[in-house]
Amino acid sequence: MERVRLDFPEADIRHRHPLTVRVTDMNYGRHLGHDALVSLLHEARISALAALGLAEGDMGGYPSVAADLAVQYQAEARWPDALVVDTAIPEPSRKAITVYHRIRREADAAVVATARLNLMLVDPAVGRPVPIPGPVRDCLTGAA
Repeated sequence: MERVRLDFPEADIRHRHPLTVRVTDMNYGRHLGHDALVSLLHEARISALAALGLAEGDMGGYPSVAADLAVQYQAEARWPDALVVDTAIPEPSRKAITVYHRIRREADAAVVATARLNLMLVDPAVGRPVPIPGPVRDCLTGAA
């Protein structure tokens, strides 16, 4: 079986967000479920973007949409584990913003999962991706 392997870009960390595994995040295997992990990543991403002065729903006048998501699971997390989500955002390409998340257990710093998500900004009038606006690019790269 081919496994996803992601290299977390340490140099591009923009934000750290603390979270706690809730009992409702547990799956039938009694550990953090995939659906809950995706929700926790979303919360961490919203917080990271807000810390940079951005909002997913209005990035330079355009909403962002998730184009894809890859997750590499590395350890289990259970209720009531305290987690820390490191968010790294390398320099965007012309039409995509790649966001990496590394989820760690606070108690032992074990990496629970590494994730990579590509965001695209879309013009709702035509439903097509648009180039990343300069001011958004500046916020993401620290040039603002």
